[in-house]
Amino acid sequence: MDSEEKRQHSSQLIPFSYYKCLIPDYFSSVPLHWHSEFEINFIISGCAEFICGDNRFVSSEGDIIIIPPNMLHAVYPHEDSKQLYDTVVFSPEMLGVSENDRCAAECLKPLLGGTEINTQITREHIYYSELKTTVENIFSCAKGNTPQLDMLMKSELLRLFWLLYENGDISVYSSTDSENDGTVKIIVTNRSLYDDTPVEISISSDNAYENAEVYSLYGDSAEIRAMPAVEKIEVNGFGYVIPPLSVTEFVVKKPAENVSESNSAEVSETKKALPVIAGIAGVGAIAAAAILIGKKRK
Repeated sequence: MDSEEKRQHSSQLIPFSYYKCLIPDYFSSVPLHWHSEFEINFIISGCAEFICGDNRFVSSEGDIIIIPPNMLHAVYPHEDSKQLYDTVVFSPEMLGVSENDRCAAECLKPLLGGTEINTQITREHIYYSELKTTVENIFSCAKGNTPQLDMLMKSELLRLFWLLYENGDISVYSSTDSENDGTVKIIVTNRSLYDDTPVEISISSDNAYENAEVYSLYGDSAEIRAMPAVEKIEVNGFGYVIPPLSVTEFVVKKPAENVSESNSAEVSETKKALPVIAGIAGVGAIAAAAILIGKKRK
């Protein structure tokens, strides 16, 4: 069954729509559907059950829920609770995705497909205050509904996605060893205060890697600790659980023979994530290629 929503949320003249929503009073539910626009929800009070792609969760007051274009999503009442929330649905053109500069190419166009966004931002997020203020500004502009406020709304939307890129829960950097012995060093930072974060790391290289030493600086300790090693790497890929509020280094090794200079790493979170395209911090002589953080949306 085609679940595309038929309602028009945006036009060339007015590229967004604002809605005040109350479930189940205004409508019993929002059935599973998708549309070509972005959607932002801010939960004012109460809770409801959301389905966003593969994720299913119960919202809470203060949650910010961001739904990228073409993602199947739905909202249903949760038990006997009501949920009051603001919604804005806006065209990707408000972000300037059709431009041909590097910002559009590397940061904005990937949001339309191939990069997954953390759909549920809660009060526990370390940068929640900044994100909440930005979202409140977006809704103020949408409610004001003037051409002048459209300018401010565009800037606040860009700020929102900049915050999502810059303040993600996982960041990754990679380089090859300065002696070029084929060793790859991958650094993963987990900015979550409380949650372990499982990741899957794959290395794109002509080299076949076998194992990895692991070191971590975490919690309130200034000591760099040796962590359980990765004993076996298969097809240049392995999984690991990154401790909360930590910086973890993987020293990935291979046999000495047949060393190639071409290396890059891809990391994807296996639970809800804030995926971004990361920059590279080249520690050694040869820096790795760009790193994609976050699993691709199905």
